Amino acid sequence: MSSRTIVVGYDRSADAKAAARWALDEASRTGAPVEFFYAYEWPIWAPAASMVPSPAVWPDEETRQAIKDTLAEAVADAGHSHPGVHTSIATADNDAALALVRRSIDAGLIVLGSRGHSAVTNLLGSVSVAVSAHAHCPVVVVRGRPAETAPIAVGVDGSATAEAALAYAAGEAAIRGVPLLVLRAWKPAGGLWAESPVITHAITAKERQPFDDLVAVWREKYPQLDIAAEAVVEHPAAALTQLSATTQLLVVGSRGRGALRGMLLGSVSQHLLRHAACDVAIVHGAQD
Repeated sequence: MSSRTIVVGYDRSADAKAAARWALDEASRTGAPVEFFYAYEWPIWAPAASMVPSPAVWPDEETRQAIKDTLAEAVADAGHSHPGVHTSIATADNDAALALVRRSIDAGLIVLGSRGHSAVTNLLGSVSVAVSAHAHCPVVVVRGRPAETAPIAVGVDGSATAEAALAYAAGEAAIRGVPLLVLRAWKPAGGLWAESPVITHAITAKERQPFDDLVAVWREKYPQLDIAAEAVVEHPAAALTQLSATTQLLVVGSRGRGALRGMLLGSVSQHLLRHAACDVAIVHGAQD
């Protein structure tokens, strides 16, 4: 696993604290340092009439000090709960999503809560979506506290990002000592073809062979890892969402073969970020 810095987006919300716990646990397993990162999303505006006094563009020193105190408190708490993890703090004067995407260039992993202080209740935060789509490193969105012995699941479809997701998932399963489930889902036929007699809703041996070959490669790479393979005829988003009830982490590529050209975050990834019952990792391929 990478020992590059794990950056956790931190705003003291309950979801950010959950993300911090996840990041610190991961750092304990990998030896990576953890950075608590805060971006000042200060309103940048000024009245049109020049005679009307304009507000400060950036936070005043009192606000800055309050943020630094919040981050220092997070570091102090981490020192008690995870004394072996090296921690640091960083701030940026920028939109949170833009700042985190920029930070991801040098980071090994970005960890976020599913919602922050500014998110509407029960809706996924826009920062999580934007960073998951544009980051240069894997992004984990923390959505729950599943059992540590639960397996890790990864969805593959033959795309480059899916192969990168499989590599990440295998590494995570190995370091945690839990089973890995590799899922390949073929979308069922729809429209006029759905009731055609030529549609069997079954996967032929020829269709499945590339998937089985791929799994065999990773079984050889990780002989100590319990790897199960499952091929189903079901929409990938539905199949993976169902798996999320019994897994601790779902891993997918940022976009798969079904994504439109130019789409940075595929429909399956977006669906899981909103509906998965467990934590979700979005992994980008080399071309991202």
